Amino acid sequence: MNDKAPQRFTDLLSEKLSAKLPGKLGEKAERGPVVAVVKLHGVITPTPSPVSRSTISAQTTESALTRAFGHDRLSAVVLSINSPGGAPTQSALVADRIRELADEKKVPVLAFCEDVAASGGYWLACAADEIHAHQTSIVGSVGVVSASFGFNGLLERFGVERRVYTAGDHKVRLDPFSPEKQEDVRWLHGLQTELHDQFQQWVRDRRGERLKGTDEELFSGEVYSGAKALELGLVDGVGSLRGIVRRKFPDAHLVTVEPRKPLLAKLGVGSPASARLGGAGAVVEALEHRAMWSRFGL
Repeated sequence: MNDKAPQRFTDLLSEKLSAKLPGKLGEKAERGPVVAVVKLHGVITPTPSPVSRSTISAQTTESALTRAFGHDRLSAVVLSINSPGGAPTQSALVADRIRELADEKKVPVLAFCEDVAASGGYWLACAADEIHAHQTSIVGSVGVVSASFGFNGLLERFGVERRVYTAGDHKVRLDPFSPEKQEDVRWLHGLQTELHDQFQQWVRDRRGERLKGTDEELFSGEVYSGAKALELGLVDGVGSLRGIVRRKFPDAHLVTVEPRKPLLAKLGVGSPASARLGGAGAVVEALEHRAMWSRFGL
């Protein structure tokens, strides 16, 4: 047996591992320019479940973004987005953080829409200087949605009386255990309109004259294929992530950076069935996340 074989195996393994690390740790394997790819996959939510495989929030993405933008031979950062949307505030916080780091490091940011970049997912994409998608990607959904359930009939059926005591006339708006009030619905519509206006302004600020569609086409909450989104100016090009990077940065190699996953997700516990370990709340959350993907046939 060749006594140098173990050493060659060790060296090869070291190079493979270091090539995946940003910054100085990866310099031995690759010394050329780098394009860091940040995976932003999942529902956007401020309360990631310990069993959810992938969610997006300011907290879960911070380490990945700082590592990606911290590379000392950085040519660009690519946001690999696959999200049906979610919480508007978290969408805005993550997007603002991306712009802050891009301005600080003075590097271009490209977004690539995978299966879906809708609603908050498209908000994230607009943080990039350029947006690209596959021609079959689902893009857009510039709108605001709220969903809930009404359980007041269920309580009556089982003879359950709910007692709520508040200080403040509007403390329990849209209580799912009380009959719906039109006053509360009007208030919700007003709040949704305000958030929708902010979303539209963000898209206009980031896309500018590249937008080609009418307001009805762009801001009605409709989604489009990547090919149609290109016609409307919602994206700048269609293709594959590697193809786009290869064309724009031919000498660079890709370094993928992913947000850290919860412990149970790392152990492979992430299905709705296994979510029962976290109680009924985790099951409901898993079903809600599943419903968000299902709206786009995914």
